[in-house]
Amino acid sequence: MSSERPVLVIIADSLSYYGPKGGLPVDHPQIWPTLVAKELGWDVELIARIGWTCRDAYWALTQDPRVWASVPKAGAIVFAVGGMDSLPSPLPTALREQIRYIRPPTLRRYVRAGYQWLQPRLSKLGRPVALPPRLSVEYLEKSRAALAYLRPELPVIATLPAVHRCDAYGRVHAGREPAVRALTAWSSETGVPLVDLGDAVRSNIFSDDANPDGIHWGWDAHVAVAAAMVEEIRRARTVPNDSTNERVR
Repeated sequence: MSSERPVLVIIADSLSYYGPKGGLPVDHPQIWPTLVAKELGWDVELIARIGWTCRDAYWALTQDPRVWASVPKAGAIVFAVGGMDSLPSPLPTALREQIRYIRPPTLRRYVRAGYQWLQPRLSKLGRPVALPPRLSVEYLEKSRAALAYLRPELPVIATLPAVHRCDAYGRVHAGREPAVRALTAWSSETGVPLVDLGDAVRSNIFSDDANPDGIHWGWDAHVAVAAAMVEEIRRARTVPNDSTNERVR
């Protein structure tokens, strides 16, 4: 990365790097983080994993040395998480995360198959969600406060959950509206702007152009998210400079 250009730091889940056919490298030219950085003329540091929640974003912020190196050079930081938090998770998230460690492999395969059979059926209950809205907001606020202490002038952007039609979650998303309410209230209190991923991707996710898994997006959605994100970053980067305002070009 060039040391002369601002860095767009994005801490996200798999929606940031999955396309219509699966996961992609972080420098893929069609994913929304790359599109945003190109439009702004910045470098990008994408720190993301499948299934990440606001809690994982906070852990990344406080534990990942890539983030530590990027924050001093950042032009803005985006927390593109919260969607996973709002999905039904009737079986504990910790159980899913621990399946990979089960030995021997035959037992692991049986446990994973059982989890995959139960998850969509129990998801139709709509609850509990992976992370309650109160905790999502708590971790986002801890992240915001930590950044404000280090760099009070640094714009922080967050997101509202996307939408899905994913069979693995029973096509249920009852947790979205409570999450939206909690995140909107937090945004009003802190001034952190929100990009509504649901608005940006809805038409794509319910079309044949989205990923067949029903949760990840097609290219039109990445373009729409990038446009909304650029607009919000530019607005957030409007800062007083003597008697004038300076905008990101």
